Amino acid sequence: MENSSQKSDNNRIIHWLKNSITARMFTIGVLTLILLIPLFMVQELIKERSERQKSVVTEINDKWGDAVIINGPILKLPYRSYREKQITNAQKEVTTETIEELKFLYFFPEQLDIASVIDPMIKKRGLYQTTVYKSEIKVSGNFSPVNIQETEIAEDNILWEKAKIIFNISNLKGVNDQMNISMAGSSYNFTSRFEEVQPPLQKQQGLFLMESKTIRSRDLPLNKDIPFKMDLSVNGSSEISFIPIGKTTVATLKSDWKTNSFTGSFLPYNEHKITETGFNAKWKILDINRPFPQSFINHLPDLTPYAFGVNFMIPVDEYQQSERATKYGILVIGLTFLLFFLIQTLSKIPIHPFQYLMIGLGLIMFYTLLISISEHSSFLKAYLIAGISVILMISLYSKSILNRWKFPMFIGLSLFALYSFVYVIIQLESYALLTGSIGLFFILAIVMFISRKIDWNNY
Repeated sequence: MENSSQKSDNNRIIHWLKNSITARMFTIGVLTLILLIPLFMVQELIKERSERQKSVVTEINDKWGDAVIINGPILKLPYRSYREKQITNAQKEVTTETIEELKFLYFFPEQLDIASVIDPMIKKRGLYQTTVYKSEIKVSGNFSPVNIQETEIAEDNILWEKAKIIFNISNLKGVNDQMNISMAGSSYNFTSRFEEVQPPLQKQQGLFLMESKTIRSRDLPLNKDIPFKMDLSVNGSSEISFIPIGKTTVATLKSDWKTNSFTGSFLPYNEHKITETGFNAKWKILDINRPFPQSFINHLPDLTPYAFGVNFMIPVDEYQQSERATKYGILVIGLTFLLFFLIQTLSKIPIHPFQYLMIGLGLIMFYTLLISISEHSSFLKAYLIAGISVILMISLYSKSILNRWKFPMFIGLSLFALYSFVYVIIQLESYALLTGSIGLFFILAIVMFISRKIDWNNY
């Protein structure tokens, strides 16, 4: 009797598990949570491939030459500074000693004109590519007469005979020709002074210091404007930018690159800067437009945050879009399981938890196909191939489960609409939240309309 009663209880439990809506919903919920594990693994795979892409691009850029930032030319004027130091001897007698120190003044140009022609090209390694370029840069302008009175330093302490011109550049490796500056007709070569300058000037946000020989007194801006001129040939990658140190800085950048973006604190002022054949951008920046003066005492601050220029980076966003797609993975899995749950509940067709698991793994395969195909093609093509493949696979598999074509066709159309909805959200930026909210509202409304026919008494 006890065995018969135990068997009866077991049969009731099995019958409840098979037919109870609550048990079915609980099972689907557990399977959904389990599928978060492979979905998380796919997200980690995308991050790993993205980091690999960044490391390869960095390696290519490092060999060719990094992004170029230019700051100069700047007049470096040494002066004597004195301070008193008290010394106590063995007899505790205090004496005062005057110590002489060598410090520097830095003066920016009155006028700074920059004209650059940039020739970008694409470098590839395996699946990855980046933008490098060759640039021809002409820098000209003039230094106005130095006003020592404004510095409150005695003119007798100024060492005019040791004045030099300094030039900061971020990419020494990319310099193709000897750097020199012509001042009032005289030419001065630059040499790297990286190891000999004071710590604040050794490296400012990647800027290396170049220094000229001593400037002749006739070429110094003592009581008249002194013109200067420089010609640079520099290789770089990704970006080129300039720091507007002139009291008036005028710059013109030309290139046949079509997918550029202008970066930095200042944008070009000309309207038709981008054309079908490239771009021709012009800047005019005054000293009142930037928050730093025309001269500094003792050291130069980091001025790279005020640079302006052009970015030539290739808009590689396949990994970003794939990562955004995986964030909607739980939505796709949940809505697909909900669709099969409604069909199972309304049609009374049994669906085994293993079959739900196979459907969920098929949905996960969409993301692995997406990331692998997008590395060899565009994101749109990869999305179409992966989406169509998974939709066909799940539709055909559901035919074997549901035994008729009506439901598989409905499932295929629903998945097509769902993947299309996710793709639209991924492409949108400003309206992604609005579109997603409206779409989810309509999906919820449809589910509420369909679920009203379910007999919830069968719990």
